[in-house]
Amino acid sequence: MHFYTRTDLRGKTFCFRFDFCKDTDERRPSENLGQVLFGERIETSPYKFTFKSDKACVKVCTKSYDAGSKEDKLKLDFLKKGMELNYQHHWIVDNMPVTWCYIVEGNQKVCNPGFPIGCLVNQEGKPKDACVINADFNKKNAYYIFNHVDITIFYHSGDETNGMSARLVAATLEPRSVKHSNDDKPTCDGTPMDIPAEFKNNLKVTYTYSIQFKQNDDIRWASRWDYILVSMPHTNIQWFSIMNSLVIVLFLSGMVAMIMLRTLHKDIARYNQMDQEEAQEESGWKQVHGDVFRPPRMGMLLSVFLGQGTQVFIMTFITLFLACLGFLSPANRGALMTCSVVLWVLLGTPAGYVSARLYKTFGGENWKTNVLLTAFLCPGIVFVDFFLMNLILWVEGSSAAIPFGTLVAILALWFGISVPLTFVGAYFGFKKPGIEPPVRTNQIPRQIPQQSFFTKPVPGIIMGGILPFGCIFIQLFFILNSIWSHQMYYMFGFLFLVFIILLITCSEATVLLCYFHLCAEDYHWWWRSFLTSGFTAVYLFVYAVHYFFSKLQIIGVASTILYFGYTLIMVLIFFIFTGTIGFFACFLFVNKIYSVLKVD
Repeated sequence: MHFYTRTDLRGKTFCFRFDFCKDTDERRPSENLGQVLFGERIETSPYKFTFKSDKACVKVCTKSYDAGSKEDKLKLDFLKKGMELNYQHHWIVDNMPVTWCYIVEGNQKVCNPGFPIGCLVNQEGKPKDACVINADFNKKNAYYIFNHVDITIFYHSGDETNGMSARLVAATLEPRSVKHSNDDKPTCDGTPMDIPAEFKNNLKVTYTYSIQFKQNDDIRWASRWDYILVSMPHTNIQWFSIMNSLVIVLFLSGMVAMIMLRTLHKDIARYNQMDQEEAQEESGWKQVHGDVFRPPRMGMLLSVFLGQGTQVFIMTFITLFLACLGFLSPANRGALMTCSVVLWVLLGTPAGYVSARLYKTFGGENWKTNVLLTAFLCPGIVFVDFFLMNLILWVEGSSAAIPFGTLVAILALWFGISVPLTFVGAYFGFKKPGIEPPVRTNQIPRQIPQQSFFTKPVPGIIMGGILPFGCIFIQLFFILNSIWSHQMYYMFGFLFLVFIILLITCSEATVLLCYFHLCAEDYHWWWRSFLTSGFTAVYLFVYAVHYFFSKLQIIGVASTILYFGYTLIMVLIFFIFTGTIGFFACFLFVNKIYSVLKVD
């Protein structure tokens, strides 16, 4: 029985690896597609143990650094840089994270699925990060490396009558910094191991560990992750924030629905009771019935975006639904990303169908260009961005770089499955007739009157994304933490709820603004409905920029390019996703209100 370990690089890439003890005798276990895409590389560890066999102060290895060696200086500088940036170890045993549990303000116990490699006391004598836990970390301008860990394994004794053997239910550790007086026979009770900021003298760092096993029959095997999830920080904040957002959104939804229904009902009833001469004098959304279904400009591009947006929407819905049922829990490493990729590949048919059907509705005839753009435009942009980011990882020598074989496999899934399915969907979409509008379109376009500031396209689009973003920014914080700070995300029930709220909010905001523009006799609603809710992605990008500068400690040009490169992929997918929601909500709304008008 042994550990798997990996080091959290928090978005950084370097040409060197940390100079820790390594296990060269064992092979790395295989990772699934999701783990590879997320950059999770699991390596075997030299920290060995036998079940129910306690050990005290076991030496793992000793690392020596010669002050006259340039290579040793680079290794030590790299190690100190990692401590300065609070890099984390992540250890796994029996697929369970080895957690570091500590007490925070309010006497609350927090269990973090990782522990720092060390900490720093700056030149002013102020301890940083984990150095605050020990008053002995008091030497100015010094680094303290956690070279010793006290590991505790909790196990359930099992049920011998049912043939159930003992099982591991929890694994915790306590990191310590120990300066060993005897590197060959360590005792693990020395003073903290400090590394001076200036490397002038030879240095030896000995890594040790102690392990003990404790029986705990109160923790069941099925709920062994609960103690980690319950103790995660900000849990109470997330509960309160989501409930608050839910109440606000439901209140606004009720108000919008009431106003829209009452106003539209009166307008339609009054318009249908008028004679033809009175109707000609009427102004507002009724007067543009002859132009509201005029095909939009760049209908090809809009239909392609909507086809891809449909594909992303169905993929997201199924993935979150399965995650709510527990199939994609944190215990199944990489399952979330693997499920998303597989679903996206298999959902090429609805993308091709929606794109082709809408393009035909717009009066388009270049069906070959439409299906090719649907199959290659957005996925091609994402793949090129992803490949360039991976190229940077290759150049930097990062272990998070995607192997060439995995890239070939992704291309095979794209060209071998997704593209043919897109062609199949487009075939059925073009065989179907275009969607017939409820009213006839005039041959001569109606002149649009002068618009006020708030009914002009740009202000309306900017305002349309504020409310949907307000519903997701709290969850966005935790999602970004799980991606860039390697914190564990597990509240998929809340995420699914926020997903539903996002659908409602995008739909209502777009419909409301669409109604205002139609009342101002501006019938160019096709692209505007897509961009109104899609503008939420711009706010997402602004928040990602804020998160980068306020929460992360990423330095270097390569690391910055990586962060914003991957962020742009998220923004593009979110733009297409939210834009599609707003468009179809507005499309159904416009078809509905004009279908009940009595137009000669």
